[in-house]
Amino acid sequence: MKDIAKRFPENPLLSPSDIPPSHKDLQIACILNPGVFQFDNKTWMILRVAERPEQKKDAISFPILTETSSEVIEISKNDPELDYTDARVINYKGADYLTTLSHLRLVCSDDGIKFYEPENYPLLIGQGIFESFGIEDCRVSYIEGIYYLTYTAVSPNGVAVGLRTTGDWKNFQSHGIILPPHNKDCAIFEEKINGMFYALHRPSSVAIGGNFIWIASSPDGIHWGNHQCIVKTRKGLWDSARVGAGASPIKTDKGWLSIYHGANENHQYCLGAFLMDLENPTKVIARTHEPIMMPIEEYELSGFFGNVVFTNGHIMHPDKNTVTIYYGASDEFVCGAEFSIKEIFSLLQYS
Repeated sequence: MKDIAKRFPENPLLSPSDIPPSHKDLQIACILNPGVFQFDNKTWMILRVAERPEQKKDAISFPILTETSSEVIEISKNDPELDYTDARVINYKGADYLTTLSHLRLVCSDDGIKFYEPENYPLLIGQGIFESFGIEDCRVSYIEGIYYLTYTAVSPNGVAVGLRTTGDWKNFQSHGIILPPHNKDCAIFEEKINGMFYALHRPSSVAIGGNFIWIASSPDGIHWGNHQCIVKTRKGLWDSARVGAGASPIKTDKGWLSIYHGANENHQYCLGAFLMDLENPTKVIARTHEPIMMPIEEYELSGFFGNVVFTNGHIMHPDKNTVTIYYGASDEFVCGAEFSIKEIFSLLQYS
């Protein structure tokens, strides 16, 4: 396998200790999977910040949102009805819970490397019964003067896609759930095609089917239809268990280029790429056989959930024909890497 990522020597760019928790009774377990955009002549990230109380030796404790505030649930590790073998999700008395509660937080940078929290910008937290387990992994698309924020909304009702929009990053309009459970990894194209919005998304099936990338279209960016499955997992390869879209596809003269994540049965997450037709993005015309990035550095191999590189945000540099991706490493750190678009294209295999 060939890893063509040029990682920032400053990695990790952000660690849990670099930002304060949202509440004095919580600790930040991990910061990860940032959406990325440019605003006010700066590079911005909207981080997923996952928090939980300080953990006791003999118990698991985690916060959830209620209609009016939040509460902490604590369960003894000796309880026979508790399964906590996964660092991310536990099962108790037949119900699933997340081990952390995530919100979205803004940081910005003048150089794309050193990030800090700006003053007077809000945290984005879960709202209502469909976001009571938090909101995660935001993608940002800038379309006709409006920023579209698609994110994973988690609750006992399932995992869904929520949408908020803003023009100034201080005032937000919530559009609720735009894709019902089970769905995530939604990335809206940053340009309409034949007058329609397009988006990649990832519905999942627990029985027939799998964790595949789909595409949909919309007249307004809120109501979606014409769903089609365009990228599937591949048995025996690095993306055999699940695939999901990264950030908004990149428009090139050869087609719409998407950098996506794939995982195998051992939960190793790598990055690959595929290319869609410019006029008809439901048609995938090329895909990398091998990953373009895989976890090889210590901060990618060890962490809250190791052996993971995962991106949902990037910045294009047309003058250099490169793209800078910002990515979550081992579900704990935020890092950066640069790719040559030409080199990615050299690895695409056309169908």
